[in-house]
Amino acid sequence: MNREKISRLAHADHPIASPIDDDAVRRLLEVGLPRGDERILDLGCGGGEWLLRALSAQPKVQAEGVDISESALVDARAAAERLGVADRLVLHQQEADGFSSPHSFDLVLSVGAAHAFGGLLPTLAAARRHLAPGGRVLIGDGYWEREPSPEAVEMLGDFDDLATTVDRVVADGWTPVHGHISTRAELDAYEWAWTGSLTRWALDHPEDPGSAQALETAADHRTGWLRQYRDSFGFVHLILRSTEA
Repeated sequence: MNREKISRLAHADHPIASPIDDDAVRRLLEVGLPRGDERILDLGCGGGEWLLRALSAQPKVQAEGVDISESALVDARAAAERLGVADRLVLHQQEADGFSSPHSFDLVLSVGAAHAFGGLLPTLAAARRHLAPGGRVLIGDGYWEREPSPEAVEMLGDFDDLATTVDRVVADGWTPVHGHISTRAELDAYEWAWTGSLTRWALDHPEDPGSAQALETAADHRTGWLRQYRDSFGFVHLILRSTEA
């Protein structure tokens, strides 16, 4: 079973692929879309959940999403049809870092996809290329709440602490206008959903050739979470505006 299918199964109960609850998602989108008629872009959209929620809440919003996963985009299109918002959604199957568009966007999102660009600041540089004057960026990324173990860094990456993360963003020419720091409850709920969804699928499909692998992957992920990074990892969503003239 490939990583794409594992991720798809693991996010069945938590379609927003970051540790955040529905109320916080709604509030971030409210702040990111103050007029309600914006054009938005998600770089690394996966199944398009952020875009689908924005389109459902704001009937004048137009959205585009970019991702390399064909199956994720198929799911996004199907969900958009079910929700009646497909006429306002355009999806592109390609590398997000190489995406270009003839028009700019009022809100550019990239949540949990910094690895695709080589880090937080390169992700912001990519977002800036698509941003309309006065527009906003919604970015989500990890940080270390306390000193991580070497194993945690190897698993998740070499993040900074929260204050240093925000300082780097500000020094790069951005001003935070809103944010959300994931709570312990949100972080734990995300991990239980990830491991639980995958585990239940494996137990419910013992005849599937990928069942044993899915069960092992869920168990390994749970062990890594509980023993390596639960006490040190944090996640922050920031809404930013450019401070450049």
